Amino acid sequence: MDTRAVEVRDLRKTYGARTVVDGASFDIARGETFALLGPNGAGKSTTVEILEGYRRRTGGEARVLGADPGTGGLDWKARLGIVLQTTGQSGAYTVREQVRQFAGFYPRPRDVDEVIAAVGLADQAKTRIAKLSGGQQRRVDVALGVIGRPELLFLDEPTTGFDPQARREFWDLIRALKADGTTILLTTHYLDEAAQLADRVGVIAGGRMRAIGPVDEIGPPDARVPIVRWIEAGRRREERTTEPLAFARTLADRLGDEPSGLEIVRPSLEDVYLTLVEEYEEAAS
Repeated sequence: MDTRAVEVRDLRKTYGARTVVDGASFDIARGETFALLGPNGAGKSTTVEILEGYRRRTGGEARVLGADPGTGGLDWKARLGIVLQTTGQSGAYTVREQVRQFAGFYPRPRDVDEVIAAVGLADQAKTRIAKLSGGQQRRVDVALGVIGRPELLFLDEPTTGFDPQARREFWDLIRALKADGTTILLTTHYLDEAAQLADRVGVIAGGRMRAIGPVDEIGPPDARVPIVRWIEAGRRREERTTEPLAFARTLADRLGDEPSGLEIVRPSLEDVYLTLVEEYEEAAS
């Protein structure tokens, strides 16, 4: 079996003279959680829609679970799970009725009640979806996305509108799906979410992949350089250095005491992401 769930080479999508995706290339390994990040209008959603089979590409190559998504049939689609930003639920149905209905679309669905329990809705199984909270309705979306036992799950901004506790509970659910062997392609504007869930991330801007790699390694080396921050003479100061502890000791010796407000900050995924996007925007201007 091919170890790659997704293969993309020089992917292109144009609308007339406007280029939306401009030569993106990347792979996603089976069992991997991959986060595709980028600002609005970067080509992220178009790339995902091409891989889902919803949109035709203009050029390049794409393989999803061994098939061309542009020509994949019903058997291929049954191997995918898709959780869109907007719900496809019917509020008139109860949770169990809706999940059971979707289970009937697949040749080898998961057990309905097991899926409902897995997404934390066992107590709401007989409740009409229209009466659920926004976070609970999002859990129904995930239940519908995984009921068919997908090999590859697309999650598009899955926790938008969640409160902090609901987001963390949702993260646990995604980790459980990954542990079960599900490959996951995640798009999110929450960089901490990507850092928590993804094995690797790709940053797309201007239709091109600007960086790709493990969460702790992505980006140019200088974007990963730690920052030493302190207060001196009433002013907030900072310095990037590859030897933050040595710098802090030298600073303390110079000031004759431990600097006020001293902290050493190692750039987060959000810091690196913003650096990459800002570099692209400066080059494009």
